[in-house]
Amino acid sequence: MRFLVLNSDAERRDGLKALLRQIDRHASINDAPDSFQARRLLRTQRFDLVAIDWLDVGRLSELQALCSACSPTPAAVLIDESTPEGIQRFFNYGVAGVIPHSTRPHLIVRALEMVLLGGHYIPPIALSLLPSAAAARHDTHFQTLAGSLPRRPPSGLLSPRQAQIMRFVHMGSTNKMIARTLGISEGTVKIHLASIFQQLGAANRAAAVAIYNGWLSPHLEVLLANRDRARKPAIGERGPVPLRTQRNERAYPLPGTNTGTQDLPLAAEPPARFRRER
Repeated sequence: MRFLVLNSDAERRDGLKALLRQIDRHASINDAPDSFQARRLLRTQRFDLVAIDWLDVGRLSELQALCSACSPTPAAVLIDESTPEGIQRFFNYGVAGVIPHSTRPHLIVRALEMVLLGGHYIPPIALSLLPSAAAARHDTHFQTLAGSLPRRPPSGLLSPRQAQIMRFVHMGSTNKMIARTLGISEGTVKIHLASIFQQLGAANRAAAVAIYNGWLSPHLEVLLANRDRARKPAIGERGPVPLRTQRNERAYPLPGTNTGTQDLPLAAEPPARFRRER
């Protein structure tokens, strides 16, 4: 992944980089002290997310020009405590997420992940901008969309370590990347994944992510493992007969009857014309 960090203070840029490293440890992060250099980087490179620390960057007009330059790349802004009207102004300029500085670091990381995945983050203080009737219509529409998707809760509760591994799988990390981040071996990661797949009833990583998040849509039903298809055998019960031809134990088949075998020549017997008379 490629991130762009914008702030005039180098220490604050380093702090924001440390938060972005929690999303992708091997990400390529560029920083810019002002909006002019940020726009120049946006013209020459492509980024997955633009993170702006709005402590002393500039005016709102510069933010509007910056959001226009980085489109369609999502942009998230970290601000001080502001009014709901001021937060609404940020969204009007094209920002996908507004995160207050008072937010806890792990919540800032989750908000940046939400913006990175194409969503929007609105701080709780800005929820008062929604009228009660509009909020009710929004909730009804969301519940209708959520009810149209068949939800399958996980069949078993995952341990904290397994839930942590599932979050890395959701972000697309490989087994080696997960092992390096958590400080464990790659074999341990594979053991955890095998246990997760068994508990969730998933056939692969994509199905595990879908089932774990609870949004297994109809076109992903084929990813769900069919337990009736591969039932564990019980002791004393005959297993299924494989659909394949039976192999002969002997390399060369024997004749069906023993009649007429005296006329067959032996393998080691020479022909009659080379036989020595005694």
